[in-house]
Amino acid sequence: MSPKATSRRAADAAVLYELESQIGFVLRRAHQRHVSIFADCMAELSLTPQQFSALVKIQDEVAVSQNRLGRLTAMDPATILGVVQRLIQRGLVNRSPDPVDPRSTRLTLTEKGQELVASALPMAREATDRTLAHLSSAERKDLQRLLSKLATGEDE
Repeated sequence: MSPKATSRRAADAAVLYELESQIGFVLRRAHQRHVSIFADCMAELSLTPQQFSALVKIQDEVAVSQNRLGRLTAMDPATILGVVQRLIQRGLVNRSPDPVDPRSTRLTLTEKGQELVASALPMAREATDRTLAHLSSAERKDLQRLLSKLATGEDE
């Protein structure tokens, strides 16, 4: 193929492909916006979205293995390991032997961790409200339903 034909083909492909209309690009921009809003809301608590998710799921489960926590929060093993280590260092989470399976450990919230979650929940709700501020109640429900469908790859 001649250089001119290659250039024309690339130009045609560029016309047919608009980055700004691609779902991955839009999802990434929406995610970046939400993470920025979340960071602003959580600034005084110094919590990342991953740390907050881990704390909330530990609270929900009362005691949970690190492996299960990773699955519950959709974090890979390396990521959840780092998140848990930082939460332990901050005195928010305890790691202790599992009484049922001595080969395993379980994670629980410390009193400080429980207090932090209680303080963080209203801030997390604010982050969600600020992220979704331009949407009606019906649009919010539709967006949640559609994103859940995309995230799981399953029909409702």
